[in-house]
Amino acid sequence: MANTKSAKKAARKIEARTEINKSRRSRMRTFIRGVEEALAAGDQALAQAALQKAEPEIMRAAQKGVVPSNTASRKVSRLTQRVKKLSA
Repeated sequence: MANTKSAKKAARKIEARTEINKSRRSRMRTFIRGVEEALAAGDQALAQAALQKAEPEIMRAAQKGVVPSNTASRKVSRLTQRVKKLSA
């Protein structure tokens, strides 16, 4: 356990930040799941709409440091490819 006052405060900040990051990561995964489910159903219009909602959430998670920016870009890219493939 932290001994100094500053270390105790740092521990509190880390705990709070961890909760926020968990929430952001969960929100991102929920939006990705929406796209995945639309793709599984084969509904191109629904998949496109879900992707348009998911992309900003994924990029926001990257911007906030929850996931690396390359990871976010890769996820968006792969989802976009799959949605386009569904329409073809």
